[in-house]
Amino acid sequence: MTAAASKDRLRLWLRLLKLTRAVDGSLRDRLRREFDTTLPRFDMLAALSRHEAGLKMSRLSDVLRVSNGNVTGIADRLAEEGLVERVPMPGDRRAMLLRLTAAGHREFARQAAAHERWIDEMLGSISGDEARALAGPLQKLADKQENLEKTHAQ
Repeated sequence: MTAAASKDRLRLWLRLLKLTRAVDGSLRDRLRREFDTTLPRFDMLAALSRHEAGLKMSRLSDVLRVSNGNVTGIADRLAEEGLVERVPMPGDRRAMLLRLTAAGHREFARQAAAHERWIDEMLGSISGDEARALAGPLQKLADKQENLEKTHAQ
């Protein structure tokens, strides 16, 4: 590892962090203003939209990388609003699955369409080809980090 390459990687990290914070802040603000919701609620709806049969609460907290307590609080509020439902897990009377209701699917579709527009606006100076070219190495780094975390968790 050369000192110059090390500094280049550090600068890259700082630029990624700055961009991530800016995009995250804008998304949080827009979700609050336009949908009276939060990014964690949006993330939960998104995760559940990818798992039609539903997810156990413990699995959902793993997917979202948050504590079970955080998931429970958000799930309770979404259930009160009729966007998610708890259903008994087949073969395990104690476990419950959380899944989107029809209203939850409709609401998530509405929010996801706006979310995609916002991201497109914020990253619009990058072409589709450039986005694909950047995504590959970033995914490789994310996979490596995830593998490191799994190794350290064991």
